Amino acid sequence: MPWPAAARAELRLCNQSFDVLNVALAEPAGQDFATRGWWRVAPNQCATLQREPLRSRYYYVFAADVFGNEVLAGSIPMCVAPRRFQIAGQRDCLLRGYLDARFAEVDTQDRPDWTVFATPRPN
Repeated sequence: MPWPAAARAELRLCNQSFDVLNVALAEPAGQDFATRGWWRVAPNQCATLQREPLRSRYYYVFAADVFGNEVLAGSIPMCVAPRRFQIAGQRDCLLRGYLDARFAEVDTQDRPDWTVFATPRPN
């Protein structure tokens, strides 16, 4: 008798745009946030941003195409860096040598797994 497949518990981003996307994730870390990136996600592909059950209701995601055009952005300022990064604390990004990006809030509705879809922006 086969064992049932384990339920997935993760945060994924699926790229429904026509360009390769560079994606960053922000998640709660104590009283502040931690950001990390970059994941490169090809068109019509998905990337796993977190491989464990989600512990927070809200996560924050930023995605830009390879030309620097924002595809998934919001109004929450967080720190990013030009190359692969992991940044604790989100105050004084520029003073600390990082870049500012505006992240979109993702409401996971307290589920253990969630998928974010990045779609093309209307012209």
